[in-house]
Amino acid sequence: MLAILIRTVILYFVITVAIRLMGKRQIGDMQPNELVITLLISEIAAIPLQDTKQPIINGITAISVLIAAEILVSTLALKSNTLRRLLSGRAVVLIKDGEIDQKAMKRVRVTTDDLLEMLRGKDVFDISEVSFAILEVNGELNVFLKDEYKTVTKKDMGIAATEDQVFLPIIIDKKTVEDFYDYLCLDKEKINTLLKDNKITKDKTFLLLADKSGNLTAVNREK
Repeated sequence: MLAILIRTVILYFVITVAIRLMGKRQIGDMQPNELVITLLISEIAAIPLQDTKQPIINGITAISVLIAAEILVSTLALKSNTLRRLLSGRAVVLIKDGEIDQKAMKRVRVTTDDLLEMLRGKDVFDISEVSFAILEVNGELNVFLKDEYKTVTKKDMGIAATEDQVFLPIIIDKKTVEDFYDYLCLDKEKINTLLKDNKITKDKTFLLLADKSGNLTAVNREK
């Protein structure tokens, strides 16, 4: 039992580091080669967990080789369009000027029901409103509407944009979050001043949001 526990902990950290080295993609955003590597890692990791007679170093070595191969292939793919297309394929236009390209749909094996479902996921219910729709290599459908059906923006209406109203977390559950300091033009000294001016106590704060103008939104911890 202890051996399994130790193996599980070791493999947990090894796989976490391995997946981290592959990048921050979600499963649905992975390229085919990345998904294959992920599946292989899960299978290899299961072997030393199921059979304690198998040396755990064998699994770690195999996982390390796979990650090294993935990093190498990804680096080469950045420099070679041919290799990138071979591994990941290419985007396909399924709708152009409101008309479905049936040949393209057959080529990528997407049914009409699939296409309509993906369009509904983009809040599009009328194909005639679509300027063109592209099926990306990760399976996501990106839809570009015709000009007359696009959402009106502040720029279209001549209204000045105010980016300062983007609120980002600077304190979460009493702990300071430094990820957005540069964007918000803040540092620890400025934050302490804001807390003092607004009579906010860090220990009593569950969530604190701030924007570039120094406006704060605070949520107190429940007693």
